[in-house]
Amino acid sequence: MPDSAVTSDPIPNVPAARPLAAVVALCSGGLAAALSQTMVIPIQGELPRLLDSTAANTAWVVTITLLAGAVTMPVSGRLADMLGKQRVLVASTLLLVAGSVVCALADSLAPMLVGRALQGLAMGFIPVGIALLREIVPPHLAGSSVAAMSATLGVGGAIGLPLSAWIVEVGDWHLLFWVSAAVALVVLAGIVLLVPHVHDAHPARFDTVGAIGLATGLVLFLVGLSKASAWGWGSGRTLGFIAAGLVVLVVWALAELRTTEPLVDLRSTARLPVLLTNLAAIAVGMGMMAQAIVVPQLLQLPEALGYGLGQSLLAAGLWMAPGGLMMLFFAPVSSRLMASIGAKVTLMIGASVLGGGYVLALFLMGSAWQLAAAAVVISIGVGIGYAAMPSLVLDASPAHEAGSAVGVNALARSLGTTLASALMGTVLTSSTLTLGTGAGAVVVPTEGAFQVCFVIGAAAALLGVAIAATIPRSRPAPPAVPAGLTPREDVATSA
Repeated sequence: MPDSAVTSDPIPNVPAARPLAAVVALCSGGLAAALSQTMVIPIQGELPRLLDSTAANTAWVVTITLLAGAVTMPVSGRLADMLGKQRVLVASTLLLVAGSVVCALADSLAPMLVGRALQGLAMGFIPVGIALLREIVPPHLAGSSVAAMSATLGVGGAIGLPLSAWIVEVGDWHLLFWVSAAVALVVLAGIVLLVPHVHDAHPARFDTVGAIGLATGLVLFLVGLSKASAWGWGSGRTLGFIAAGLVVLVVWALAELRTTEPLVDLRSTARLPVLLTNLAAIAVGMGMMAQAIVVPQLLQLPEALGYGLGQSLLAAGLWMAPGGLMMLFFAPVSSRLMASIGAKVTLMIGASVLGGGYVLALFLMGSAWQLAAAAVVISIGVGIGYAAMPSLVLDASPAHEAGSAVGVNALARSLGTTLASALMGTVLTSSTLTLGTGAGAVVVPTEGAFQVCFVIGAAAALLGVAIAATIPRSRPAPPAVPAGLTPREDVATSA
C-alpha cells in the first residue's frame, strides 16, 4: 500500500454469541503460547546430558524459540489481515501442537531444536488474538478483553517456571511437552468451537521477499544481542551479527517502501502514535524481562553469601507466580483506567509502577517474601502497561492492518526482552564471586551486580514513561477510496 491515508472502512463489530467463552478461549491460547517460552528453564542445566550435546549448543533450545517468536509475530499479523484472523489462530495452535509433540519425542538436539522452533512460531497467536478481540466482543468488554489477552505475554512466562519445575519433579522431562501438546489441543477445540469466524480477510499478495528479508535481519540482530553476554559485547561475532542485522533491516525497509503490498506498511508504522508506542514497548519489555531473569537467580543463591535467599527452583518459581497472576487480575483495572483517562496516561502509569517496583526491589532484597512483594509491584506495572499498548496501536491503525500493527508492537516488546536478557547477562557475569575451589568451584554474581540490574530495570521503565508522554492523540483514519477512484472523485461520486 503506497500510503496509509488510503484505508479500508472499519471492520464492523460482530459480537460472538458467547463473548466471555470466546475471550477465555483466546486468552487460554495466549497463555499456552507464552508458556512455551519458559517451559524448558527448569531443565536447562540438564539439557547437555539429556540431549548428549554441549552447553553452548543446548543454549539454542531457548534462543531458537525466542527468535522464531520474534520473526513470526509481524508475519502472522500480515497473514491474518489477508486470510482472516481465525484461520491464522488455528494454524498457530496447530504449530504449537506439532512442536510440542516433536519435543516430547526428542532425545537429541536436532529434533529438539525443530520442535522448539515450531513452538516459537506459535507466538503469532497472541497479536492476532488481540486484534480479533476488538471485532468479536461487545464494546463494553473490548477494553478488558484486550487487556487480559495482552497480559498473557507476561503471565505465561511467570507461571511457566513453577509449573514446569513441578512437572519435572513428579515425572520424566518429556512430560513437559506432552502436557503442552494436550493444552494446545484443548485450545484448538476452543478456537474452533467458541471463537466466531469473522469475514475480515482482505485478499492481497503476500510479500515473500519482505518476509525473508525481515526474518534474516531480525535473526542476525537478535542472535548478536542474545549471545552478547557469552561472546562479549566487543567481540567480532557480536558486532558482526548486530551490524549485519541492522544493514539487512535498513535494506529491507527501503525495499518495503517501494513495494505496493508490503509485509509491514512502514508509513503506517511511522505514524507518531504507533512509532512512539512501539518505542515505549521496547522499554517496558526490558522492564518485564529484567525481573524474570534477576529475581529467580537471587532467590536461589545460597544464604551463606549473605544476600542469597536459599530457595529451590520450585520454591523460587512459586514466589514468582503471584506476580504473573497479578498481571491478569489487573487487566480490568487497566481497562477502567483507559476508559476514564485514556490509554496514553494508562501506559505512563503502568511504566511508573514498573519503575517503582524496581526501586522497591533495591531495598527489599533481605528475604524471599519481600523480594516477591517487589516482583508483584513490577508485574502490576507490566500488566497495566502491556494492556494499554495494543489499544494505542489499534486506535492509530487502519482496521485492515490491525493484525500486522499489533504484530509489530509485539515484536517491539520482544526486542525489549531480548535486549534486557543480554544486558542482565552481561552485568551478572561481569561482577562475580567464586565459591569453593578446584573442580567444584562455582561462580556467582555479586550483590552489587543484582543491584545494578534493578537500577537498569528502573531506568528502562522511566524511559518508557518519558516516551509515552510524547505520544500524540490519534486521528481517525479516513474512509476507504473505491478502487480506481482518487479521493476527490470518490467524494463527487457519493454526492
